[in-house]
Amino acid sequence: MHELSLLENVREILEDHAISQHFSKVNQVTLAVGKLSCVELEALRFGFDVVMKGSLAENAELIITELPGLGECRQCQQQSKLLNLYDPCPYCGSPQVTVLQGTEMKIKDLLVS
Repeated sequence: MHELSLLENVREILEDHAISQHFSKVNQVTLAVGKLSCVELEALRFGFDVVMKGSLAENAELIITELPGLGECRQCQQQSKLLNLYDPCPYCGSPQVTVLQGTEMKIKDLLVS
């Protein structure tokens, strides 16, 4: 389950920011997770409390927002929503679609004290 290692990276980022921005507790974490990222949202929710136990984010609320997939066709230059990573262009059928959004996972927002 790679979601646990992703959450460990989130915890490390929180700890680094706590030092540089002088806060000691994280009350809420909002993660933006791309629909095409291959991250299982339920596994992320399940693992959050386990990974954050004993850290400054223990008992923090986790909010997950899902980013839709977005691509641009290199053939016809049209942008379209992507439901799957290798979807062809819905306008011209070309398989040459560059993913613009949807593969990322990032910390979108924090509530700290």
